[in-house]
Amino acid sequence: DFIFLGFSSLAELQKLLLVVFLLLYLVTLSMNTTIMIIIWADRSLHTPMYFFLCVLSFSETCYTFVIVPKMLVDLIAERKTISFLGSMGYDRCVAICHPLHYNRIMTWRVCAQLVVASALSGFLVAQVVTPLIFCLPFQTSRKLNHFFCDISPVLRVAFTHTNLSEAIIFTLGISVLTVPLMLILISYLFVVLSILQIPSAAGRHKAFSTCSAHLIVVIVHYGCASFIYLRPDSSYSSDQDALISVIYTILTPLLNPMIYSLRNKDIKMALQKAIRK
Repeated sequence: DFIFLGFSSLAELQKLLLVVFLLLYLVTLSMNTTIMIIIWADRSLHTPMYFFLCVLSFSETCYTFVIVPKMLVDLIAERKTISFLGSMGYDRCVAICHPLHYNRIMTWRVCAQLVVASALSGFLVAQVVTPLIFCLPFQTSRKLNHFFCDISPVLRVAFTHTNLSEAIIFTLGISVLTVPLMLILISYLFVVLSILQIPSAAGRHKAFSTCSAHLIVVIVHYGCASFIYLRPDSSYSSDQDALISVIYTILTPLLNPMIYSLRNKDIKMALQKAIRK
């Protein structure tokens, strides 16, 4: 097994961190669950955009469920051991740049293919990285200065790891992080060009405010992940990694439903209708 040091350097703040992270996790879980139920129950929301939002909420729920509960337990335990944004960007690009052809382009088959492609790419990367790392010989102590089994801290407790394994992990990191980010930015570039053609200043302002909120979440998530996985090995800092990992494991899953869904007029109306019922 591995021993998580986590936030042990902040021993006097661990109870406070437990309360804060627990509240954030419960809010995240409740918002994402509400979004999935509302989209599933309201037939007017059975469109490609809300399908992708539902998939995003589902993936965020699974993602946080893997990491956060164990982190919360470790904040109070003495022995801390452990034995889909690119598709949404494309969807909005088609909706805004080609509104008359939207229903013809974004069929349910295309939506399903985009989600399967996203899930399959993540699964294939995991199939390469997991055996590559966990087949290495590890030190006796196996203490990880982190709150989950991330790549860099696990490599730190291995007796040896080859330059080839680091090169493979770095290459996979580039493909997983930079390719989706570039696709998102290209999609939003076309969106911005279309917004500039809107004659109404109020309409342009509303569209830009929505796009800017979306892009802030994208940049924060991909920026933090890129800093963790794509930087030189010489600049590694375990304490800094743990702090930045909190941002993209706890804060961005909290921000995603707020910005992508709960600010949406149709979601608000469906939620009000459900509450009245």
